[in-house]
Amino acid sequence: MGRFRFKQSGENIHLAVEGSVGGTTLGLHMATDVIERGGRVLWASPFMPDGVRFGQLFSHLSLANSAKYHAMNIGGDFDQAVEILIQTSNSLPSVELIVMDDWCERSGRISKDRISAVQKLAEETMDEICILLISKGSIDASGEAKTAVVARAKDSMETAGFEVWRLERPKDGPHRTLSTENEELQLRLEEEGFFH
Repeated sequence: MGRFRFKQSGENIHLAVEGSVGGTTLGLHMATDVIERGGRVLWASPFMPDGVRFGQLFSHLSLANSAKYHAMNIGGDFDQAVEILIQTSNSLPSVELIVMDDWCERSGRISKDRISAVQKLAEETMDEICILLISKGSIDASGEAKTAVVARAKDSMETAGFEVWRLERPKDGPHRTLSTENEELQLRLEEEGFFH
């Protein structure tokens, strides 16, 4: 039962999360996995991750390795932020992961403009770079869904070339279910990240 290792291979992921179950933590966990392998990470969000949480997840990395994590604020012009991510990922060596946390509205429909912008990001960055988009999912009010959280804009995101993953809390406590395209993983959320 060790720390979980994410093996992304250049696929692009839209992660829909149930509110406050560890979506940002999952992004930071993937970031440390990439940095440990020698890759570089670009992180874009309107809010920087909680400093304590960041410290817990990055505590096992050396200071030199931590320098491979580049954060930017996307609170202003979203299209301009995407352009900067494209330029940066194409000019910095060994970028393997781009994380956009809270990249769209927290509820309701995801605007076509945002979807077009992230599709452009996917098209104009190198294939070996994994793009991870983290957003709040919605709750199915009809009761027809088999899951607690439903990915918003699922069809549009798949058309834009993103796998759709879901992160849910099946019951109170540290257990989480991560549903990817191919499998359902039962993980445990701890201070240092996800364990299996």
